[in-house]
Amino acid sequence: MAETLATQILAILFCLSAAAAAAGTKVYSFNSQNSTSVSSLNANDGICKSVVEPLGYACQEHTVTTKDGYILSLQRMPSGLSGQAADKPPVLLQHGLIVDGVTWLMSLPDESLAFILADNGYDVWISNGRGTRFSRGHTSLDPYDSAYWDWTWDELAAYDLPATFQYVHDQTGQNLHYVGHSQGTLIALAAFSQGKLLNMLRSAVLLCPIAYLNHLTSPFARALVDLFIAEDLYWLGQHEFSLNGQVVNKLLEVICSNPGIDCSDLLTAITGPNCCLNSSRTKVFLDNEPQSTATKNMIHLAHMIRTGTIAMYDYGNENDNMDHYGQPTPPMYNMTSIPNDLPLFLAYGGKDYLSDVKDVQVLLDNLKDHDGDKLVVQYTDEYAHADFVLGVNANQIVYDPVIAFFKIN
Repeated sequence: MAETLATQILAILFCLSAAAAAAGTKVYSFNSQNSTSVSSLNANDGICKSVVEPLGYACQEHTVTTKDGYILSLQRMPSGLSGQAADKPPVLLQHGLIVDGVTWLMSLPDESLAFILADNGYDVWISNGRGTRFSRGHTSLDPYDSAYWDWTWDELAAYDLPATFQYVHDQTGQNLHYVGHSQGTLIALAAFSQGKLLNMLRSAVLLCPIAYLNHLTSPFARALVDLFIAEDLYWLGQHEFSLNGQVVNKLLEVICSNPGIDCSDLLTAITGPNCCLNSSRTKVFLDNEPQSTATKNMIHLAHMIRTGTIAMYDYGNENDNMDHYGQPTPPMYNMTSIPNDLPLFLAYGGKDYLSDVKDVQVLLDNLKDHDGDKLVVQYTDEYAHADFVLGVNANQIVYDPVIAFFKIN
């Protein structure tokens, strides 16, 4: 069955790539619609105008340029619904893979972390990673250029996060709290392990922490990894990875035809059986939030899943690794190097297919020497991956404890 599925996938890749080349068109599509609601978000309007301001909240659009030339979009919510200026420290919200900053604003204001923090007096900053709809600018490259997509989460940790931290720090004159979800935790942990960002950081909240991925149970993600889909896409010249793309849509059809994978509910197939999502907002999420990432980034994540390690991108042979790193294998990110006195809040769920309980335990084992009064660990048995950002009761189960954590740090 696996060989048959792989053969089908390769045939689709060749056919679609050839068709795209013949037509001279880009294989992947970028969809934006004309409206001022989240249900049909227009990338040209920006997050403030489309999502935040219609609900009565103040919002500012900012941009920051990384050292490697990517122009990132940031939104600032300097006050809550009352209009009273924030009197608490800045909080930076960093989304996960294949989504963007809208994730933090998708639910009702009393259920969305960004609005809740603003109403509690925090100066809220929302980041949008490179390649997503509001962060597709570059000082010299175009998203249609393959070179634009020559990055993995290594670069997010090395360039995007430091640039964003520095900008928020410079604008506010204060050290900041950090909240990351999924890939947003991975890049933070990588940076912290190298001693980066710590001089501008008050505390870090890691929702669905990802450092180790060897026990990942998502059947959909496992199929992508086991069949080397990202590697094949990259080999065929598809450097932008988008779930909205023609190639990936065709691959979804084939993968979902596998009897072992139930894609009738794609969000569940990828993230796990989320307990507490509003069905209408889940549809809005699926319609709007699939964002582009680099195919190379997907390959990097696949390496992690196969090896069970957290290391820099493996170029596949000793010579190329020597050229990039000065050693035959990629350098490891050492989680035990994270300072023991850094205030950390880790929250994870028992039903999460991506941030698996066993993998989180490996991370916690690496943090076993962390100062007891500086590490808060919260486990919610019924939660899966999306519940932490879209759950209708996440305000009580997750966000109230997060705010309590901020208050003492």
